[in-house]
Amino acid sequence: MNWEKKGLIFKPKGNLLWSKSHAQVPFAYPLNNDTIRIFYATRDENSASSTSFIDVEASNPSKIKYIHDKPVLKKGKRGSFDDSGTMPSWFVEHDEKLYLYYTAWNKSEEASYRLSIGIAVSEDKGLNFTKLFKGPILDRNMHDPIWVGQPCVMKENKKWRMWYLSCEKIEVIDNHPEPFYNVKYAESEDGINWIRQNKVSIDFDFGTIDAIGRPCVYKENGKYKMLHSNRKAIGYRTNKKASYAIGYSESKDGINWERKDDIVGITKSENGWDSIMNEYCTTYLHNSVRYLIYNGNGFGKSGFGYAVLKK
Repeated sequence: MNWEKKGLIFKPKGNLLWSKSHAQVPFAYPLNNDTIRIFYATRDENSASSTSFIDVEASNPSKIKYIHDKPVLKKGKRGSFDDSGTMPSWFVEHDEKLYLYYTAWNKSEEASYRLSIGIAVSEDKGLNFTKLFKGPILDRNMHDPIWVGQPCVMKENKKWRMWYLSCEKIEVIDNHPEPFYNVKYAESEDGINWIRQNKVSIDFDFGTIDAIGRPCVYKENGKYKMLHSNRKAIGYRTNKKASYAIGYSESKDGINWERKDDIVGITKSENGWDSIMNEYCTTYLHNSVRYLIYNGNGFGKSGFGYAVLKK
């Protein structure tokens, strides 16, 4: 892989009550042949996330066509599973509707936060979403003891497949509770009821990888390819060597994966918006060219930009 970085696309101005900072976990949804709708999570003054989008030119995503001026998915009511925020993760077209799998946030006194996975549906290409259920479709259980989040979902024939984050433990480091999470696999017949068998896709390599963020799986040339974000547990908020970096893995069946981080082909810049971190990426193919949309510093506080895969 050899990615050519093209620069920053979008960062919120901070002039809206519901969007004071961040354009986190972007997802590139092909709206039509010419336009990519990029959904993202943004934060209010209390750091509660909601979901909105911008439309960009497919062949040159630095050209913004439209900026939506309101959230399309908000946090839930007090006490609900998503009362601290909703963060988009993956979008799937099914039965002429657009399904959004999102990460739901709850504040936690002992561990800062806990996450679960919700689902919402849109009948107008993402202008409006309706939550399908009052509760999550995936939550912690006997295999996933602390939280689950950031799913990547693929529909293959009649089988639905999911790769998701599972937090295995919390450790207090420098007086702060830090989560350790890997990537696991689940299957479904309807995209709503999921079977989990504790299958780990990308596991820890403690000291090198203490957390693996936001899996992005696509299929190409008969192979399953996963872009993910790797970080260490100590110093990852400010230390360039410890903070999130985009990793890469391959699989023949989507279940058993081989890490190939050394060929991912994208590094952090010397300075600027992606000099400390690069993470939370999404990808799309347009006119045989593969594009990468990704976050930079501050877990998306500096916005998102793009790169193009060189042939």
